[in-house]
Amino acid sequence: MTIKATKITHSISQDGIELKTALARYPRFIHAEELTHRILSSSPDMIVEINDGVMYDRNLSRNASSSRAIPVKRLIEDILLDTAMPISWGKNQKGMQAGEEHDAYIDNPFHGFTTDRMGKLYSREQMWLLARDNAIAVARAYDAAGYHKQIVNRLLEPFAHINVLITATDWDNFFELRDHKDAQPEIQALAKAIKAAFEGSVPDLLQPGEWHLPFITANDRVSYEPLPYEARNLAVIGSPYAGMIQVVRPLEQLIKISVARCARTSYLTHEGKVPEVEADLRLYNDLVGGRPLHASPAEHQATPDVRNHLVDGWEQPSLHGNLRGWVQYRKQLELQHYKVAA
Repeated sequence: MTIKATKITHSISQDGIELKTALARYPRFIHAEELTHRILSSSPDMIVEINDGVMYDRNLSRNASSSRAIPVKRLIEDILLDTAMPISWGKNQKGMQAGEEHDAYIDNPFHGFTTDRMGKLYSREQMWLLARDNAIAVARAYDAAGYHKQIVNRLLEPFAHINVLITATDWDNFFELRDHKDAQPEIQALAKAIKAAFEGSVPDLLQPGEWHLPFITANDRVSYEPLPYEARNLAVIGSPYAGMIQVVRPLEQLIKISVARCARTSYLTHEGKVPEVEADLRLYNDLVGGRPLHASPAEHQATPDVRNHLVDGWEQPSLHGNLRGWVQYRKQLELQHYKVAA
């Protein structure tokens, strides 16, 4: 079982505002999307609340790997290699929080029907894995019968992990609520992992017009084009780029590539392959070129805004979105989109 976070991109503006993008992996069962609240602790003079959806925070831009996109076979392989399960097995009691750690054995409801030889009573971990194996067997049967992965993979979600890309300038509210002694143990562990991912990190200083671009590598920033015919004699024989010239890739294209990869929450494709730029650009066009506009992956790209000292504010505050002091690419897209629609 995995709960981890990886730093993807870390930038800072000329005004000292940091923009962080992290990729987190954690059990899907804590990734509730509901906007309801739950009480963490209560006393006559205090009630503390936390959002049930672990990633529900208006300050966070996020994209999550979808069960509808991952092939059934690949999801099963991932579950068998790394099964999501609780990190704390609390005893039942009143309220939203579990009690002390519990290790009672469990009566096997499938006893007499399964071929295992483990007996009637299972440990808490053994029973969880038995439930996983039964879910996998049923999912494989649906898959063999030709049902789409958006249906089949729902059976596997309690045992699966989710990969979530998160970008924000303001993290304090998230950490205050999630890195809390009364938060669900897996949620608290995730908050600590995100904090740790940026410990000691030195952000890249970006000026207005320079962009925070998750999943863009140094190699992505250049491309190779054929040498002009009259310069072919300059080609280095034996070089993999013989007959080619290195050129700087346009910023507009880099932004589009980043958007596509953020939509996948990965530099790699869903099949685990290194992406082709052409494929990334096609995905970008599918996301933002159609109707409706699928713009959430464009929330992770941003450039610093400029302070307007005449009004003690920002030049483009309407384009910040849920960021602070940064112009968000999604807001630029939406502005263009609505102008075209008008």
